[in-house]
Amino acid sequence: MRQAGAGGVKLLLEWLDHRTGYRRLVRLALVESIPGGARWRYVWGSTLTFAIAVQFITGIALWASYSANALGAWESVYYIENVMAGGWMLRGIHHYMAHATMVLLVLHLMQVVVAGAYKAPREVNFWFGIALLHLVLALSLTGYLLPWDQKGYWATKVATSIATITPVIGPALQEVLVGGADYGHLTLTRFFALHAGVLPGALILLIAAHVFLFRRHGVTTGGLRSQMDGAGPGNADERDEGGDPEAASARTGIGQFWPDQALRDAVACLTVMAAVLFLVIRSGGAPLGAPADAAEPYAAARPEWYFMFLFQWLKYFPAGTEIIGALVIPGVVVALIALMPFAGKWRLGHRFNVGFTGAVLAGIALLTWQAYAQDRADPDFVAAQHEAEAAAARVVELAAGPDGIPPSGALTLLRNDPLTQGPRLFADRCASCHSYDGHDGLGGEFAEPRTAADLKGFASREWLTGLLDPEQVATPRYFGGTDFARGRMVRMVQSRIAAFDAAQRDDLAKAVKALSAEAALPYQAALDEADRDEIAEGAALMASESIGCTECHEYRGTAEQNLGPVLTGFGSREWLAAFIRDPSHPRFYGDRNDRMPAFGPDEILSDAEIGLLVGWLRGEW
Repeated sequence: MRQAGAGGVKLLLEWLDHRTGYRRLVRLALVESIPGGARWRYVWGSTLTFAIAVQFITGIALWASYSANALGAWESVYYIENVMAGGWMLRGIHHYMAHATMVLLVLHLMQVVVAGAYKAPREVNFWFGIALLHLVLALSLTGYLLPWDQKGYWATKVATSIATITPVIGPALQEVLVGGADYGHLTLTRFFALHAGVLPGALILLIAAHVFLFRRHGVTTGGLRSQMDGAGPGNADERDEGGDPEAASARTGIGQFWPDQALRDAVACLTVMAAVLFLVIRSGGAPLGAPADAAEPYAAARPEWYFMFLFQWLKYFPAGTEIIGALVIPGVVVALIALMPFAGKWRLGHRFNVGFTGAVLAGIALLTWQAYAQDRADPDFVAAQHEAEAAAARVVELAAGPDGIPPSGALTLLRNDPLTQGPRLFADRCASCHSYDGHDGLGGEFAEPRTAADLKGFASREWLTGLLDPEQVATPRYFGGTDFARGRMVRMVQSRIAAFDAAQRDDLAKAVKALSAEAALPYQAALDEADRDEIAEGAALMASESIGCTECHEYRGTAEQNLGPVLTGFGSREWLAAFIRDPSHPRFYGDRNDRMPAFGPDEILSDAEIGLLVGWLRGEW
C-alpha cells in the first residue's frame, strides 16, 4: 500500500514537472553557489525581501477594511485597531515592519559598500538598490497620511510643502500631490493610490530585476582585499561556461544556497519577525492620533524617525535658502553614492566610498539625535505632545461610547466634547483674568496671579466653603484681584461669618450644601442624594436671620434686596451659561459688573462654545 501510494505521488510529480517544468524553477531558485560557504553576513538581502513580503501581505489584509476617504479613513483605522479581531496586531506588524525595513535597507547598503559589491559588473544592480531605497522611503511617506490623523496630516503637509521649492515645477508638483489647492479627500485618495498601487508595483519590478542581476553575478565575498586581488565571485573561474551553479559547486567545493545559506536566512527572518512582534505586543500596536483637523494647528507634528534627520537638517537653512538643504546638498550626496562604482575601481576610491558612507550615516544619526534632544528640551513641544496624546485617547473613549461614531465622522466627537474643547476655550478666552486650579486650563503657568477667581470646582461644596472662609475670600482665588475685594460680600464674610459660633457654622455648612445642590453637578450627584435631608434644611436656612443670604440675593423667590446674583439655580448649566453670556444682566451683577465681557452679545463666544465651556467647568463628560 505504501509503495503504491509513493509511486502514485511520484507519477503525479513527474506529470506536473512535465507540464510546468517546476523542478528546473526550484533548482534555479534554491541551487546557488556560495563562494567561501554560507555566512551570516549574507542574510541581509533575504531578511529585507522577507520584510517587504510581510508588508505586502499585511497591507493587503488592511486594505480589505480600509476606507480611503476623508470622512471614513480614520474611522476605518479605528475599526481595525479596536473592533476587528486581531486588527491591532495586524496593523502593528505592518507599522513596525516598516521600521524594520528601513533598518535592514541601511544594513544591506552598508554590506554592499563594505564588500565592494557595487563594482563591475554589478553597477546596475547597485543603482537598482539605490532606487529601492527611495521607493521604500516614498512608501513610508505616503503610508504616513493614510490613518488621516493629526500627526500624519500635519507631518505630510509639512513634507509636501518642500515640493514647492523645486525650481520651475514646484507649485505644480505640489498641486499634483495634494490634488488641488488644499489638503483633503483628493490628497488622501492620491496618496492611497501611490501607496497601495503605483509604488508596490514599481517595487515588485525593481526587486525582481535586482534579484535577477544578483543571481547573474553571484555573491560578493569580501571587502577591499578580495576585490583588489580578484578573488570575488564575479570572476569567470567561479562559474562554468554554461552558467550551471551545480557544476561550479562541484568544481570548486564551495557552499550552496540550499540548505546551507537558506537555513541562516530563515533564522534571520524569524529573528526579525520575533523582534517586530515584541515591539507590537510591548507597545499595544501602532499609534493612532486624533482625527485630522485642518482647523486645529498641531504643534506636535513630526515625521517618522527615519526622516527626522532631514527635519533637523532644514533648521540650519534660513528662509530663502531651503532649496540648498532640501534639494541641492541631498542631490549631491545621492549623486556621489550613485558614482561609487566608478570611484571603486581603485583601492583608494573604494576606501573613500566606505568612509563617505560611514560619514553620511554618522551625520544622519547625529542630526536625528539632535532633533529628539531639542524636542525633549522644548516645553512647548512636550506640552503639545501631551495634549495630542490626551486627544487621541479621548476620541477613542468617545468612539467606544454607547452612541459610537456619528455619520458626520469621529472629528465631530472631539468638536462636541467639553473635556477636549473646554480647556482650549478657557485658555483662549478666560485665562487672561481667571485661572483653573492655578493654570490656564491647559497646564500653562502664569507669570503673575490672575485678577479674577479660580474656577476649578466652581459651585461645588469645596469651592463655596472657600468663598465663605474669612481667610480666603479676599485672596486671588476668589475676589482678591477684583473690585469686589472691597465690597459688601467680602466685608460680610470677614466680619459676620468670622464671628459665627459652632452652631452657626453647622448651619452654614448645611446652607453650602443646599446652594451647591442648585448646580446639580454630575460629580456631586451621589453626595447630593445622600444628603437630601440636610440640603432641604440648608435651603430653609438660606433665608434665615442666622445665615441671611436673602438679605442681598434672591433665592427661590425670596429677597430683601437684589444686590448680587440670583442664587436660584446657582451654578446650574442654564445659570452658568446665562452668566457667561452676559454677566451685566440684572439677574447677575448688573451695572456692578467688574470688567467681565458679555461673551454672547459681544460675539466673543458662540452659544455652542459657551455650552462646551460650561460643560467642562461643570465636569459634564
